[in-house]
Amino acid sequence: MASKLKITPLGGVSEIGKNMTAIEYGKDIVVIDCGSIFPTDEMPGIDLVIPDMSYLEKNASRIRAFLITHGHEDHIGASPYALRKFPDVPFYGSKLTNALINHKLEEHGITSAKLVTVEPGSVVRLGCFSVEFIRTNHSITGAFALAITTPIGVLMHTGDFKIDYTPIDGGMIDLKRFAQYGEKGVLMLMADSTNAELPGYTMSERMVGESFERYFAKADGRVIVASFASNIHRIQQICDCAVRHGRKICFQGRSMVNISELATKLGYLNVDPKHLIELEKIKNFKPERICVITTGSQGEPMSGLARMANSAHRLNIMQGDLVLISASAIPGNERMISQVINKLFKKGARVVYESMAEIHVSGHARQEELKIIQALTKPKYFMPVHGEYRHLVHHVMLAEKMGVQHDDIFVCDLGDTVEITKNGAKKLEGAAPAGSVMIDGLGIGDIGNIVLRDRKLLSQDGLFITVVTLNKKTGKLMAGPDIISRGFVYVRESEQLIDDARELVRGVVGDFEKKPKGDWSQIKNSVKNALRDYLYDKTKRNPVILPIIVEV
Repeated sequence: MASKLKITPLGGVSEIGKNMTAIEYGKDIVVIDCGSIFPTDEMPGIDLVIPDMSYLEKNASRIRAFLITHGHEDHIGASPYALRKFPDVPFYGSKLTNALINHKLEEHGITSAKLVTVEPGSVVRLGCFSVEFIRTNHSITGAFALAITTPIGVLMHTGDFKIDYTPIDGGMIDLKRFAQYGEKGVLMLMADSTNAELPGYTMSERMVGESFERYFAKADGRVIVASFASNIHRIQQICDCAVRHGRKICFQGRSMVNISELATKLGYLNVDPKHLIELEKIKNFKPERICVITTGSQGEPMSGLARMANSAHRLNIMQGDLVLISASAIPGNERMISQVINKLFKKGARVVYESMAEIHVSGHARQEELKIIQALTKPKYFMPVHGEYRHLVHHVMLAEKMGVQHDDIFVCDLGDTVEITKNGAKKLEGAAPAGSVMIDGLGIGDIGNIVLRDRKLLSQDGLFITVVTLNKKTGKLMAGPDIISRGFVYVRESEQLIDDARELVRGVVGDFEKKPKGDWSQIKNSVKNALRDYLYDKTKRNPVILPIIVEV
């Protein structure tokens, strides 16, 4: 065991990205990231999805640290849940990353956590591992790549990154350190694959600022910009542009307000308070002097922009507003975004979004940037991470062009373990406990596939309840059956269907009067089966059927 390095993606969604990965050697484990994902359409009623941590729980005494690459939700969202399970394990991250994690902990009432702030170039010793945090560029401040030195070689993890030669904060990705590690020898490279199918280079964040400048110069009404709250660089450029054009700035949306306050406190966002106004003061200024920065770039129903579009906000869209949606659609959100855009146009606003103009740039590297990292690090083994499956495959093809042998490339599903020794690398048989844990309200992991299946059925064909009252001793029908329909048919417009269903239930129950009395479950099953066949024959629908027996 002491001569084996193991890499196991534990959390996330295999076709979207890995947001928790265990690196282990001997008696030591370090965990890269601790993220969450938002529920899909296949998860009705679920609030959040976090990684399955059961493998880590079984090996809790071996965990030395969580290494957080940056502060996006898909990399820190599960931190409060992990810290409840592993309260003594330190989290290492940048100043902004740790501030965002700490804000989450306050919301969860967690007061004791070991959040260790590191700077670019910091090196920490964690058991047999030595970890260096390397500056990268991304769509959030304080993003790191990780160089993890193990007893048998260096593992490099890029985190989410791009190469920005003109970053807003002046801190360019430290390509020199990538090259230095490459000269020494990199055992395995784990690299961001999100934009691996796109040729060329990702544009610099400064290009967005130039686009803002053009739109602000032409706007003669209010300017409303929707963006990710975590993209501090983007928010800074919007604020700078607003100030240059004599506009007051109003932040809207809970996360936008919270993160802007936090970023200002930490010195990442610099805006003179005299340029900021509260929502109530907007009416005191002419429209051409207002700039609103809000959440809602993904069309979320309760976000600031969506509520403005639905006239459910104190600041509603009006004729002459210019709305800039400065973000790309996260896969699955396209429909919600389209709906919000249509409503904005109906309100008389002029709407500009990514497909119309350069008002958003990605935070992820394209092919030429990925090639640079491959060329600098010259890894022996390669694992593409973070992207849909097609992105991983494109990254594999790119790595092969750069000289990595096909047998030395590992595309992993959740729970797959890649084992590396001095003699070679292989994917182990079997899988570690991994995947997703669903959170609904205060329940963590108590919603499984059966409950989700029932929820989907209820949402598709509704609920059909029949209540009968039976004599406890004789089994004779005393009252009912009463029929309740929810989401299936409207009772008042389906009287014949309901009456026939009642007669059917009476007949089924009556058959049991002549039989020996026993468990009511037989009656319930017979009623359910009879109603299922009848209702499907009449409606071609399959509602959830719930027979209820009351004893008297």
